[in-house]
Amino acid sequence: MKIERPVAIFTAILFSVSPITLAQAVGQPVADPLHAWIVAKTPDALQTWIDARLAAAQADVGKLLAVRGPHTVANTLRPYDDAQNELSIAANNAYLMYSLADVAPLRDKGQALAAKVSEAATALGLNRKVYEALAAVPLPVHDPATRHYITRTLLEYRLSGVDKDDATRAKIRALQDRITKGSLTFGRNIADGTLKIKATKDELAGLPADFIALHKPDASGVYTLTTNQPDVFPVLNFSQNADLRRRMYLTYDNIAYPRNDSVLRALLAARQELATTLGYAHYADLATADQMIGSAANVQKLLDAVDDASRATAHKEYEELLAFAQKREPGLKSISESDALYWGDQYRRATYDFNAQDVRPYFPYAEVQAGILKVAARLFHVAFKPVKDAVVWDSSVDVYDVYDAAIGDKGKKLGRIYLDMHPREGKDKWFSSAPVIPGIRGHELPEGMLVCNFPGGKAGDPGLMEYNDVVTFFHEFGHLMHHILGSQGEWSGEGGFDVEGDFVEAPSQMLEEMFHDPTILQSFGKNYQTGKVIPAGLIAKMNAASAYGRGRWLQAQVMYSSYSLQIHNQNPKGIDLAGIWARDQKHFSPFTPVPGGHFFASFTHLGGYASNYYTYVLDKVIALDFFAQFDKHNLLDGPTAMRYRRTVLEPGASKPAAELVKDFLGRPQNMDALKVWMNQEFQRPETAGM
Repeated sequence: MKIERPVAIFTAILFSVSPITLAQAVGQPVADPLHAWIVAKTPDALQTWIDARLAAAQADVGKLLAVRGPHTVANTLRPYDDAQNELSIAANNAYLMYSLADVAPLRDKGQALAAKVSEAATALGLNRKVYEALAAVPLPVHDPATRHYITRTLLEYRLSGVDKDDATRAKIRALQDRITKGSLTFGRNIADGTLKIKATKDELAGLPADFIALHKPDASGVYTLTTNQPDVFPVLNFSQNADLRRRMYLTYDNIAYPRNDSVLRALLAARQELATTLGYAHYADLATADQMIGSAANVQKLLDAVDDASRATAHKEYEELLAFAQKREPGLKSISESDALYWGDQYRRATYDFNAQDVRPYFPYAEVQAGILKVAARLFHVAFKPVKDAVVWDSSVDVYDVYDAAIGDKGKKLGRIYLDMHPREGKDKWFSSAPVIPGIRGHELPEGMLVCNFPGGKAGDPGLMEYNDVVTFFHEFGHLMHHILGSQGEWSGEGGFDVEGDFVEAPSQMLEEMFHDPTILQSFGKNYQTGKVIPAGLIAKMNAASAYGRGRWLQAQVMYSSYSLQIHNQNPKGIDLAGIWARDQKHFSPFTPVPGGHFFASFTHLGGYASNYYTYVLDKVIALDFFAQFDKHNLLDGPTAMRYRRTVLEPGASKPAAELVKDFLGRPQNMDALKVWMNQEFQRPETAGM
């Protein structure tokens, strides 16, 4: 998740100072300087905890500004890093409370404090004296990681406007504050936007029996469904009732409308004003200046290339789908957006003899979680040990310590992970991974969390997952391992989450591809009632069915990317948010729009990634190129796995992402693997056991 410059407060530059340093900064002992939820049980206590982090950061800034004589890595870069890290520790904890706390007052306070921390970070990013001190540090010749850290930090300072006059810097600071508050409000409106719809028993026809059993009817026989993920996608995939699918689609599309309409407009205006103040024509130019892609023009070239590569395949896929649907419903002229998933599922059933509901019994949540931990342990050469006595922000959160299992480092503790995996009232509604604690060699082990909304988590509910759910789990776990393995270096600002924003999705999307391997799936896919392993024939059918529609999936990703780019690549005054979305839908999507929806108001990534949703497209190209290097007959245990860990994950952000790609591939990425993947057809053995 990308946040506005100068400091990425949600996915960020983290570091832990010793309790002694922190206690000296605030003048009192500190019970836990790293985990707000342990000691901050009330809004006032959270305020005190955050203020202590801010005080410690200010003390560190004071140290580097007090230097008299030559500036060095030790007397200038280290306290700067300490200050940034204190801000990031505060920001991550404030965000955690804002998005995950179980009571609204703590969520409200977390939101306010996240904005307050961002204000302090913006002030540091515009502090010319700090910039001049860092610029005076000689670049070390024999320490490329530190050299890269200094060079990149100075670039971020220049992009923040540190070289502007006092009045301009004050204006930039005010704009950054507006942007942060707007982004937080945009996300909060989505998180708080749970809506409900009513359905009769007849309208639930086609939905799994376990789904219906979890939704008890009222006295009149009416069922209540919500816009939480475990309700939305089963309805859109399986309900035989087109009207219920349409109602669910529109309700989900409008969870943050009209509230986020004005919020987004104000956010776009502030971003555009920031860009022009800093000398850029549009915000998209500013947002890409420090990325792998380099410019908004290069983003458009990427999107055009992927559009050209996938358009013909996507058109062919839709024509096949429409012809199939017309046989089932004579007279049907087109397929609507609200019916797309349903007809896709029906097509896969008929064409590939695959019913998505058939795999759900083999993917109960607990088995999937245990299985993914086992897969990650083998692939990344680590071990996960549960921490039963860990203090967590909600009783449903699972905690594991991570240990190295690689030769030479076996038994070395690497960090800790938190898994917050099921929906609850007030919790963030999306699927994400984020750092909790930074990692820095010799000082602090990294900690990270998954925030997801998968089925399960309630008594009597096995949490049967669809295969797309399992793919998402793999994806988010890829982020988590990048943070743990990539945050073992000397500088906190060079951890796994600190790579260029348009590389951060590559490791996660690479791990998704592991899902198709039968050996991997059979290691944890077990029927929740019988314990039987998922049959090879069912896996083969699932793989064949899931390969269908990849052209349309790429077109959808280009559509989302184009929209996020377009609304940030023009003057937003009077911008027609709905009209631009309608034009993009017409160009990229073959499905008929459903009138009355306002997707842009609940497009979560507009708050964090802003114009840079293209990250998913670029990183899909890179991820598939990465995956193509693995031995398909020995994904987990072959030598490529450790080479991938050493060259891509472990360096974190200690070198440019383009170098990480070259280090692993031996060349820059290309689209060859993407094209193979898009047109891949899995062989489905008709005689395989079911």
